[in-house]
Amino acid sequence: MIEVEDWGRLGYAEGWRRQHELFDAMVASKKRGEKPDREYLIMVEHDPVVTLGRHANASNLLMPEKAMEAMGVEVHRIERGGDVTYHGPGQLVVYPILDLEAHRLGVKDYVALLEEAVIRMIGLYGIKGERIDGASGVWIGKGSPSERKICAIGVKCSRFCTMHGLALNVNTDLRGFNVINPCGFVDKGVTSMSREIGKVIDFEEVKRRFSDVFLSLIFPLKESLDLFKKL
Repeated sequence: MIEVEDWGRLGYAEGWRRQHELFDAMVASKKRGEKPDREYLIMVEHDPVVTLGRHANASNLLMPEKAMEAMGVEVHRIERGGDVTYHGPGQLVVYPILDLEAHRLGVKDYVALLEEAVIRMIGLYGIKGERIDGASGVWIGKGSPSERKICAIGVKCSRFCTMHGLALNVNTDLRGFNVINPCGFVDKGVTSMSREIGKVIDFEEVKRRFSDVFLSLIFPLKESLDLFKKL
């Protein structure tokens, strides 16, 4: 069972702590040889924060950390994959805490599923999202001079249990990205759903639509694999 939880707007450190409680409990149950009976799809909006993944290059911070903190932007080093990214108001951050083993998914397949969920959801708004080889996440204008990222993805997986996830720019003030090289790229831009369609988007509607698309992808996939293995 996947429980959908809306944590509203929350400071990053508190969200990180809550995630770890759920993730650590799931990992512990797997270590005991138990099958987790509950999974989570968490949606949250963070106060301004810059996070650096475990392989992040500090040179992708374009301002001293103290200067960013003086501007009200926290800085956190965390255990997800990926480089540096920004979270802030108007951005939908999604933390699936799942047992990939139960869904017969590897990490690469899981990341592709996250990308697919975003691509399909923004497609409902007439926005064409695409993948770029060698760069996780969802992009707009693939192959053009204005190639730009609309969704960043970075996950952590232990014993096939997941935490962290994705950050989709919905109504995000993109000036927040000016303090970093987003995801380590110096030659690509960022965008948001509202910028692409020219109006503010109903944030609550985006949350509902994303959860519907995500759940519709993960459960039929499991059922299809079950059927395939019986043939």
